[in-house]
Parts: sequence; structure tokens; C-alpha cells
Amino acid sequence: MIVGVPREIKNRENRVGMVIAGVRTLTQAGHKVLIQNNAGQGAGISDEDYRKAGATMVELAKDIYDRADMIVKVKEPLPEEYPLLREGQIIFTYLHLAADERLTKALMERKIVGIAYETIQMADSSLPVLAPMSAVAGRMATQIGASYLQHDHGGKGLLLGGVTGVQRGRVVILGGGVVGVNAAKMAAGLGAKVTIMDVNSQRLDYLADIFGNEVSTLCSNSEQIEREVIRADLVIGAVLVPGAKAPKLVSREMIAKMQPGSVIVDVAVDQGGCVETCRPTSHEHPTYTVDGVIHYAVPNMPGAVPRTSTYALTNVTMRYALMIANMGWRDAVSKDEALLKGVNILNGKVAYKRVADDLGLPYEPVHV
Repeated sequence: MIVGVPREIKNRENRVGMVIAGVRTLTQAGHKVLIQNNAGQGAGISDEDYRKAGATMVELAKDIYDRADMIVKVKEPLPEEYPLLREGQIIFTYLHLAADERLTKALMERKIVGIAYETIQMADSSLPVLAPMSAVAGRMATQIGASYLQHDHGGKGLLLGGVTGVQRGRVVILGGGVVGVNAAKMAAGLGAKVTIMDVNSQRLDYLADIFGNEVSTLCSNSEQIEREVIRADLVIGAVLVPGAKAPKLVSREMIAKMQPGSVIVDVAVDQGGCVETCRPTSHEHPTYTVDGVIHYAVPNMPGAVPRTSTYALTNVTMRYALMIANMGWRDAVSKDEALLKGVNILNGKVAYKRVADDLGLPYEPVHV
């Protein structure tokens, strides 16, 4: 199989879909790997490094899309990439379709095979390819929130961990999954007063066990969310329903009651966001203010730390990429139920039910 890795073109997205070990693994298995020039630069991987590993370097993205049977990326195709997609071509990347009807319809029209990292799901409901980027984003969320609480960044001038004799900052985390746990680790490590909210009582029991008295746990309901959000200095949106739009848990009315200079970091923005006032921003222009509250809503947060993120991501994607290359996508998904759940677009149809339901599009499951 010919596997292509184009350079990412999303705003300040410096991750790359494959590292040196991935190139070696695929080429040693008899496959050909095409990589666009300078694709790995942001992650510290040179074109020469790729060449030595056996990759063929290509100048133009179009040449990669024209020749490759499978495209391995990090982020979803952007509008300028839509015309490059070919019928039957495998696109293996993060797609987050439930929040993007235009992209979904474009992939349907091009009749590609869209396999989304974020919906590959194990029998225990874990999301192995989403997890490492969720961990990065969760840790970044606390760092970023702490920075924007500084007065020079427009915040209320609060040190999240406080000092002796001064109140600590309050951090409220909505969602106790991988993002939430990692955000809580960072916030508790800084000395903040941390509360995690989740609807799953078993998950709350687990969180209480691992954090002890360092972090408070609360059952998530509208009344408790409102009370905690209004008092918070930093709110981190960490809600996830695999493949589906995030539920809106924080209303505009709640935002209006927060203190000016408070900060919201909505990690769920790539699935539509869990805060009513959130809209996608970019690394170039990451924040905006509503009712005096700073909103940070960059969908590709881990792109700001591409060296860490690229290796964390490719540690888990390469197993599946090799399986698809060796067997073809149909045999691969027939033998791996987790990978089967990653198929979102097939034969011009939506093959993942939550995406179809959220966008009001016909659903056609994968038949293998």
C-alpha cells in the first residue's frame, strides 16, 4: 500500500501524522511511504531523517493525495484539501464530524473511507487514540487557564495556587475523563482548590480514590454546575460523548454571573463545546471575552506542543495504520472491533450513528 503523510495546514498545527519509527515499520513491511517536505519540522523531524528511514519526500500535497491509498494525518481535512480527496481513498485522522456538517458532507461527496481516531473504542469503552491527546489537552488547559488569570493577560490577577495567608484559586472541571483527570492533576499540583464534576457515580468514586482530599468530587447536575461555575476562577470544559456533540452544560446566564477576569478553557470545543458562549478560536487568536469572562477555545490545543503530542499520538496510531496497510481497511475492521467503530464515512454515507443523529443525516452501518 502507498501511505501518504501531508503537511498539516490548520492554523499553527505543527504535529505530523508519522514519525521515523512509523516510516521504518511500514517500509519494512513492504509498503511505500510518501511524506510532504517539511511535514515533520514542527515536531523536530527533518526531511533527511525521513529519507534515511525509507520515506519518499514529496513537494506538493496534491501529489501525495493523487498517489496514496491511505492518508495518515493529525487533523481533519480543511476546505482547500477537499478537492484533493479521491473516491475510495482511506483518510485516517481526527475528524470530529458531529460538530462540522460541511466537512461531513464533503467527505460523503468525495466517497472516501473516513476512519476517525476519536471514535476507535475498546470493549471497555476506552478511546485509545483519543486518550493521549486528551491527556495533553487536559494538562495544557490548567497551564493556559493559570496564565490567562494573570492581570497582564486580562485576567483577575490571581495566582492559581495562592500563597500563605491568601485564598487559592478555584478550578471547576466539567467531566472526569482523561482530560478532566489530567487537568485536575495539574491544578492540584499548583495548589488550587479543585472540583471535578461528572454524571457517573462510579467514575466519581474512582476519582475520589485516586485524588483523596486533594480534589473534591460532585455529581453533575444543572443546580450544582451553576453554583460551582459562578464561584470559579477557572472553568475547564472536559465533557466527552464519543463521536457526538458535547452537551451544553454552561449557559450564557451562568457566564454573566461569573466574576470579570475569570477564565473558561473549553477543551470540548472540537465537539461543539460544552459552554454556550464558546466558539472555536485559533492559536493565533486564542481568546475572546464575553461578559468580562475570558474564553479560550482552540480546537487543536496539543498542536502548540508538537514534539510531545506527535510522539504521544503516533505511539497509538501506528498499530492501526500498519494493520490497515497490511490487510486493507475492510479486513482490518472485520478483525478489530475497536477499529470498526472508527469508520465514520463509507460509500458516501455516514457510518457512525451519533454523527448521523447529531447532523440529521442518514445512517448506514458498516457491513463486514
